[in-house]
Amino acid sequence: MLSPLSRVLILALLGLSALLGFLFWHKQNVRRSRGGRISPPKLAWLFYAIFLWFLLCPLVALDSAVSPHLRVVLGGFGACMWMRGVAELYMLYVSHNWRPPYGIGHDVLCILLVLGGLSWFQLHRDGPLSRMDAWALSLVALVLVSLFVEVLYATLFFQAVEGHTTGEEGIWFADEEQARFRRINRITLACNIPLYASLGGLIAMALGLGAP
Repeated sequence: MLSPLSRVLILALLGLSALLGFLFWHKQNVRRSRGGRISPPKLAWLFYAIFLWFLLCPLVALDSAVSPHLRVVLGGFGACMWMRGVAELYMLYVSHNWRPPYGIGHDVLCILLVLGGLSWFQLHRDGPLSRMDAWALSLVALVLVSLFVEVLYATLFFQAVEGHTTGEEGIWFADEEQARFRRINRITLACNIPLYASLGGLIAMALGLGAP
């Protein structure tokens, strides 16, 4: 089980993510901001990834209940994602030259980083896994799955928009109206269910609602 402070922060970050998700939906779908409308499945995926990659992983990396080696893996991944986030926001809203292949390349780099970190953990592991480390490894496994899913989504999206993601009229999100995004939205909805269920189970255990 994570520390009491970490558990409180997880709940706070969940609430913050839900609020930001609603505000972002309003910004894109009501105010029609740059980048286009976003479908419900894609909005759910976006804030799933933000919560898992940018918030939960760094938070767990700071918790002393987790093995130092796994904390390095999660912390390194979180730092890599935050650097990407800053660069991607600049490319989207300032230079207007964001392209999905950049994100795909970063996803692959993160996959290699995490796999390398897991190998390092295995080499330095002394004794059987604790329940907390088993939980942290499950979190890392979910991160890896989500990265592979993101590579698939980015590839399909780039094909659907035919590369039109740059400039003032760039398309950044799949909406629920255009036929070219129907397949992507169906796949995203189908993947969201097990992804959310897995994350929910891990959070429940971290909060002490199940076996840690």
